[in-house]
Amino acid sequence: MQQPENFIQAISSYFDQNVATASDDELFAAGYLRGHVDLGIGRLQVAEQPFAAADIIGQVDESLAAAILAGELSEADEQLVRHIWQQVQALAA
Repeated sequence: MQQPENFIQAISSYFDQNVATASDDELFAAGYLRGHVDLGIGRLQVAEQPFAAADIIGQVDESLAAAILAGELSEADEQLVRHIWQQVQALAA
């Protein structure tokens, strides 16, 4: 698994590169997911403790689970967010 700095850069690049070719629905899902990623990374950074890419994934998983449980997404949006999240997680390898 990558170092967290490399994973964070890979995530940022992934989102930035897809802007030009993504559909409106994909842009929404990616933006929504990026918010959860930024929140997870921010929480880890505020703790001022070393963390790994796996910790970022764990934070985002928890945040997404809570948001989905709260009904923040339609079923179609949830599926798209989950699909993009799987692609982003693969960047940690």
